[in-house]
Amino acid sequence: MKSVADVFGIKIKNEELFKKALTHPSYTQDLNLPHTESYERLEFLGDAVLKLSVSDVLYSMYPDSNEGEMSKIRSIIVSDNTLAEIAKINGLDKLIILSKHDEKQGARKLNSICACSFEAVLGAYYLDGKYKQIRKFIEKTFTPYITDVKENFVKYNAKEILQEYTQGKDKNRPVYKVISEKGPAHKRQFEVEVSYNDEILATEIGLSKKDAEQKAAYSACEKLGIV
Repeated sequence: MKSVADVFGIKIKNEELFKKALTHPSYTQDLNLPHTESYERLEFLGDAVLKLSVSDVLYSMYPDSNEGEMSKIRSIIVSDNTLAEIAKINGLDKLIILSKHDEKQGARKLNSICACSFEAVLGAYYLDGKYKQIRKFIEKTFTPYITDVKENFVKYNAKEILQEYTQGKDKNRPVYKVISEKGPAHKRQFEVEVSYNDEILATEIGLSKKDAEQKAAYSACEKLGIV
């Protein structure tokens, strides 16, 4: 099995710090350990490290982009879906320490948990004195995602585009409704429909409500001819 150093390609000094970064709160609760022994505090720090690093990368990559566009790209890039995908591709999910109950429930594959662990490890590397190295890792790892979002910005920004269109017509907003949920907790699929003035415009399926809503909004924009 890979180690954290294998996943990130960066050596570590304080092994206990990284063990904490991979420990889910359910594990500490099972053993009656202090909440400080789970990844929650490191996740808080890692979230800031991630946003700073991604902001720095965006600022360098797109010197002509305005603050609003960069903020939108960043919000997509630092989403649980993106972080979880990177964590799973690199095998970080296999290193997470869970309670027996959560392990049986398939929590290891939940995007939210994988994303939290990923951010916590970033926080641990920051405290381990490796910010420069982690900044390089983030640039290399996230650049393809950033490029994809930039090149397909309309697709990722469809909800905002659809809302601007409908409010420009009569001030009414699109309405999103989850019409079904399928699959186990770690592979949940959400079917969402979007309607406007009681007319269903599109229905799409995603791995999260937000993902399904974005896809439905894009299909609605295509139907309305606004993209």
